[in-house]
Amino acid sequence: MKLALIGYGKMGKAIEEIALQKGHEIVLAISTENVEDLTTENLQQADAAIEFTNPHSAVENVKKCIDAGVPVICGSTGWLAEWDQVQAYCKEKNGALLYASNFSIGVNLFFELNSYLAKLMEHHQDTYDVSLEEIHHTQKKDAPSGTAITLAEQVLQHITGKKQWVNHISDNAAELEIISERIDPAPGTHKIKYHSAIDDIEIIHTAHNRKGFAGGAVLAAEFMKGKKGIYSMKEVLGL
Repeated sequence: MKLALIGYGKMGKAIEEIALQKGHEIVLAISTENVEDLTTENLQQADAAIEFTNPHSAVENVKKCIDAGVPVICGSTGWLAEWDQVQAYCKEKNGALLYASNFSIGVNLFFELNSYLAKLMEHHQDTYDVSLEEIHHTQKKDAPSGTAITLAEQVLQHITGKKQWVNHISDNAAELEIISERIDPAPGTHKIKYHSAIDDIEIIHTAHNRKGFAGGAVLAAEFMKGKKGIYSMKEVLGL
């Protein structure tokens, strides 16, 4: 299939490498040096577009793809305050959008594990206190990571004593703390910890490189070819 890459940094290049290995063609690659090439005409050469830029550009880029009638796979994080508006726009235009805070197959299985563990711990909130930790490289622009936010939202669905997540150490029992660290060259580590006076229960996912993330993004693009509507990695992976 023919792919457009919107964002041609380290992640964009990792996606390109895997896409080419799988026999796909890159018909458009947008970086900060050729933003003017992100036009409807150029986008319409592609069967799908993969968008990895930044929180400030993502919404406009996604809308351009929807306007061009091209399915868009978005992995930019830090813009979800506008998620409802973007979903409404996609539905209004009969577009195709897949957003994921993380495309890695391993991380998406980790999401399922996290949700299941939180459900199990729902009846043990008086004994265990839960917290999250995430570590990324120093070039990561947003904190907490989109993946950490997804994990936190899953925990909040079941651990009703926690009312909101915060991105700092907290003594407030109603706050779910997410501790963010930026250390090179860490691609990404996420840990959920349930602590008690008796013992600790931890689940951890550690990425060794960008290949899992990039491979999942290409898999999502293959899934989205010819589709309309709004999807997530759950549909891609059959979870």
